[in-house]
Amino acid sequence: MTAGTVIALISLVVALVALSLAISTTRRIGVRDPVAVPPMWRRMLRIRPLPALDLAAAAGRSDARERVAFIMNPTKGGIAELREQALRACAIRYLPEPMWYYTTAEDPGTGQAREALAAGADVVVAVGGDGTVRAVAEGLAGSGVPMAIMPMGTGNLFARNLDLPLGDVPALLRTALEGAERSSDVGWLTLVRTPEGEEEGERHIFLVIAGAGLDAEMVAGADDRLKKQFGWVAYFFAAVQHLGKRMMARITVDDGEPVDSHMRTVLLANVGRLPAGIQLVPDASFDDGMIDVATLDARGGIVGWTELFGTVVAQGAGIREPWHTRVWRTSRIDHVRGRTVDIRFDEPQKVQVDGESLGRATRVLGEVDAGALRLRVPATSVPGGEATHDAEALPGSSEAG
Repeated sequence: MTAGTVIALISLVVALVALSLAISTTRRIGVRDPVAVPPMWRRMLRIRPLPALDLAAAAGRSDARERVAFIMNPTKGGIAELREQALRACAIRYLPEPMWYYTTAEDPGTGQAREALAAGADVVVAVGGDGTVRAVAEGLAGSGVPMAIMPMGTGNLFARNLDLPLGDVPALLRTALEGAERSSDVGWLTLVRTPEGEEEGERHIFLVIAGAGLDAEMVAGADDRLKKQFGWVAYFFAAVQHLGKRMMARITVDDGEPVDSHMRTVLLANVGRLPAGIQLVPDASFDDGMIDVATLDARGGIVGWTELFGTVVAQGAGIREPWHTRVWRTSRIDHVRGRTVDIRFDEPQKVQVDGESLGRATRVLGEVDAGALRLRVPATSVPGGEATHDAEALPGSSEAG
C-alpha cells in the first residue's frame, strides 16, 4: 500500500468520523429539544422526542408489587450511584427492595439471570454493555420475564436500536419500572471450527449483528485504550488495517439454492442501526421473526470504499439502488431475509457476535427464535417493527481482485 493510499484512507476515516459526530450531536440535541432542529433535518435524521410516561401502566405495575432484579457489571463506572438511584426509584413506587447480582469474568450474566428467575424476579434489569445485555438475554430467553436495559458500555447497539435514552439514568429507570413490554426475536449462531466437525458446534446468542470477515477483524483488532478514549470510533481505526482482505463464502438461506460470492464481510442482523444513526441493515427489525443477511463488497481501493460508504448513507435515508446499476459499481451491498442461514467459508474466518470476537470458523449457521425475549421499552419509542420491505437477492459469483 503506497503512502498516498494510506493518507487517502486516513483522510476518509477522519471525514467519516466528523460526519458521524455531527449526525450524532444533531440527533442528541433533537431528542432533548426538537424545536432546536429544523423540521426537514428532524425528518431526514429520524429524530423523535423522548417518550411520555405511561401513568396507567406505572400504576398497574406498582399495585402488582413487582420484584425487580438488577444484574450489574461491576467493572463499569458509576455502579454505586446507580444502585442508590435504583433503590430510591423502587422505594417511591412502593416496590419491594430490588435484588442485586454481579457479573464475573467466568459468568457475564447468564447464570445470574437464571438465579434471578429462580428467586421470583418479575423483571430483570441488565446493567452494562452489549456483552452483559446479551448474556442476560440468554438466561431470560423463553422465560416470559421481561428484560430492561441500563446501557453503560461503549457501543450500546441494542439499546440504541430500542431508542433508549442513553445517559439519562432517571429516564432509563422509568422505562425499566414503568415502560411498555414488547416481544423481541433473538438470533442463535452455531460455529463449526474445522471442516471435519460437521456435527459439532458452539452456540451463541446475538441480539444485534453477528458477522464474519471485515467486521469481525475490526472487532478483534480494536484497541481497548482507544475504545475507552474515543468509544465506537476506535473500531474505524481497527478496520483500516484490514481493508484489503476479501473472502469467498457459500451462503444458503432457508431451503434456497446455495450462492457463492466474494465479499468483504457477511452480516446476520437482528437489528441494523449503528452509532450516529447509520442504518447498516435498514430492513432489520427486532420483532419481525426474520434474520436479515447482508453481504458487503468493495473493489478499486479508495474509490470502492468511498462508494460503499455512500451506499450505506443512502440506504439509511431510504434510497435504494436499482439492481441493474450495481453491475457497473466498484462496491455493493446485497440483502436477503430468512429464518435460517448456512454460511461456509473457503478458509477459516474470524467471527463476532454483538461486538464479541469468537475466533475463527469454517462454517456458521444462524437461526432466529421469534419472539423469545420480552423487553421493557419506552412506550412511544419502538422501532418500525410493522413496516414491510422488499427483500433483495444475494449476489451471484463475483470476480476476485
